[in-house]
Amino acid sequence: MGYTMNDDGRIRAVLLDWAGTAIDHGSRAPARVFVEVFAAVGIELTESEARGPMGLAKRDHVAAILALPRVHELWSRIHKRHPSPEDVDDIYRRFLPLQKAVLADHCEPIPGVVEAVDFCRRHGIAIGSTTGYTRELMDVVIPAAARAGFAPDVVICSDEISAGRPAPWANFRAAERLRIYPPAAIVVIDDTAPGVAAGRNAGMPTLGVTLTGNGLGLSAEALTRLGADEQAQRAAAVGSMLLAAGADGCLGGVADLPAWLEARDFRSPCAVFRSSRA
Repeated sequence: MGYTMNDDGRIRAVLLDWAGTAIDHGSRAPARVFVEVFAAVGIELTESEARGPMGLAKRDHVAAILALPRVHELWSRIHKRHPSPEDVDDIYRRFLPLQKAVLADHCEPIPGVVEAVDFCRRHGIAIGSTTGYTRELMDVVIPAAARAGFAPDVVICSDEISAGRPAPWANFRAAERLRIYPPAAIVVIDDTAPGVAAGRNAGMPTLGVTLTGNGLGLSAEALTRLGADEQAQRAAAVGSMLLAAGADGCLGGVADLPAWLEARDFRSPCAVFRSSRA
């Protein structure tokens, strides 16, 4: 099978993040586990602190939390020393089995995702994905999500690349596995600032997700309990953060992707790559 080169400006692939974008409305599984694993080492995190670095590879996420001034000071007071790389490794080792145990209950596709993926495939658009989870964790998630109807063509995990988001390597690896180029033909969708930055760093048109992801941190049920005005206000705040990170635009959720594609006649908003012809 050869590579598909886009020389007509048409979008050929979409790369979806997992938690908060494709599954686990509100990205609740990792937030819950970060709170629990830090509590086990004597640090009571706020949900905001736990969610702040979301989108990074999980070991990087642990390191980012330990670097927060309040957490760093509290750790130093409790342990009589500054946190070290070995402490990061220790917390990360604690994180993995707890996250694995929690994940099985947070694999449900976000409403509208399965339908949006089906729409894309009917229009010749491949579905790739990237995640801050390791392959070991995704071995729990992938089959459960597939049983519920979400099964992307490619899954790139954080331990399969040299550096996680905001580095672009996972997106490049997904494009390579899908055998599609140039980057302008591939749309990245993510609910976090590091994920958006990774899409931009890959030179791919990138969309942020405002309602279903880490920014709001709400289950689908909790979201429906918000009034329309409050939903709009919160979505605007999240959208501003994602636009500042480099998003080309924002969707409420992946369910809005078909309308976004149709409004652009399935053409990339980025400059079109044209091959030279003899």
